[in-house]
Amino acid sequence: MRFKTYCATILLGLSVLSCSDLDEQLRSELEESSTGNITPAGLLISAYASLNGPYQQENRWCLQQLSSDEAVAPTRGGDWDDNGKHRAIHLHTWNADNGYMNDTFVQLLTTVFQASNVLRYSPSPQQAAEARFVRALAMFDVLDLWGVVPYRENLDDFREDPKTLSTQEAIDFIISEVNAILPNLPASGAAFVANKNAARTLLMKVYLNKGTFLNRQNPTFDAADMSRVVALANEITGYTISAKGKYFDNFAPDNHLLSTENIFTLYNEEGVRGGGVDRAYWTVSHYNMTPGGWNGWAALSGLYDKFGAGDERRGIYYNYAADTTSNKTKSYKIQNVGMLEGQQTSWVTNKPLMARTPSTQPLVFTKEVGIRTSGNTLETAGIRVIKYPFDFASRGQKNNDWVVYRYSDVLLMKAEAILRGGTPGAAADALTLVNSIRTNRGVAALATLNLDVLLDERSRELYWEGWRRQDLIRFGKFLQPGQIRTQQSDPIRLVYAIPSQQLAVNSNLDQNPGY
Repeated sequence: MRFKTYCATILLGLSVLSCSDLDEQLRSELEESSTGNITPAGLLISAYASLNGPYQQENRWCLQQLSSDEAVAPTRGGDWDDNGKHRAIHLHTWNADNGYMNDTFVQLLTTVFQASNVLRYSPSPQQAAEARFVRALAMFDVLDLWGVVPYRENLDDFREDPKTLSTQEAIDFIISEVNAILPNLPASGAAFVANKNAARTLLMKVYLNKGTFLNRQNPTFDAADMSRVVALANEITGYTISAKGKYFDNFAPDNHLLSTENIFTLYNEEGVRGGGVDRAYWTVSHYNMTPGGWNGWAALSGLYDKFGAGDERRGIYYNYAADTTSNKTKSYKIQNVGMLEGQQTSWVTNKPLMARTPSTQPLVFTKEVGIRTSGNTLETAGIRVIKYPFDFASRGQKNNDWVVYRYSDVLLMKAEAILRGGTPGAAADALTLVNSIRTNRGVAALATLNLDVLLDERSRELYWEGWRRQDLIRFGKFLQPGQIRTQQSDPIRLVYAIPSQQLAVNSNLDQNPGY
């Protein structure tokens, strides 16, 4: 039976609050609540839930994916323009007023505040450890995206602005925090509760990216850091790569029961808590699909073309419990997950779908897509990605838990660390790790492995999961021209601009160089 607890507090209007105003309002809302209703357990649930906004194909996801070579949110006629904020992220032309940046900044710092607030109410050792994990995770994201981390140690005095941790200070803080809480985290259990393996995975990401965060233009990889990544991976046990045909078990509406890989997830359950995971369907699906979506974001053909024939990750017909359409009940078995390319067929009638305007145009999703689409390509340009199978069985909120960490990522990070000089291990061991994943995805084993091949394999395995920008920067490829952005980007784009709204209210924040 799934863990069921309601949020203790409701946060309103966070996206328009400044950093200092955010602290003030959050604390006011919490302390004006009935004292009897404030419990460490309730506050902890609020901290976990605050990750939904930036993660579930929302703001953090957009900054990580739409800026990369995997995804684009083209303007479609008069739709999906939003003052160009989507285009600016993909074209690397953003400024400090981009809404995605301010919203992500505020949401992640909300998580930091919510997690810190748990510690003020005498939590148990495990509750405190979980809260500190959630805080460290959010701080890691801020560090990754902006290179510095605003942090308030004292929640009882808001007269002083939060201090700003430098890159090195933030790295040291996160490592120290996660090591300190490891003994008090559970060894196993539900993936939506922070556990020792989630903490180890976070540490792996810190050590793997440490040299990149300190010098993004010329990353370095200390052998001791890489060996620490290998050692942490070896401590993560109890997981297996999904069996053949089961890749999408990791993202299904009942992935909390099916997945053998998920290490840390965000909880979603209809009528209980969560919300927003259904954006992974609405943002990409065409109006005439079942159900109709918003006809928006698309994958670039370079991602699609990385996959070989038979690679289930690219897309299959996935038979799952929450599919109540004729596609399942009448055994049409039309592809319903992965990358949708070419003529689309109705999961209800088994007939070819047509566009909406004009209705005489076949709904054929094309590899070709630009930063703006119009005319005959308005509704059809771009391959669509359904990573999270749609939960037809639910009436409203969808039940797929959002995946943050998976075991396949652990193995790929371990392989990368070995190739970058980590021990114990050799190139042959790294190859074996990668092939242990590929075999279960239905594709042939690789004969050789180098860093470029590994980067492609990370894209095949983890596409649209919110890691691509970070990977490209670490591999020195983020600034390179792409299919749509055809010019080399300025190195200032290796971090985002500190949002203007935040600079205005925190005297301890300085704008990143070049903005």
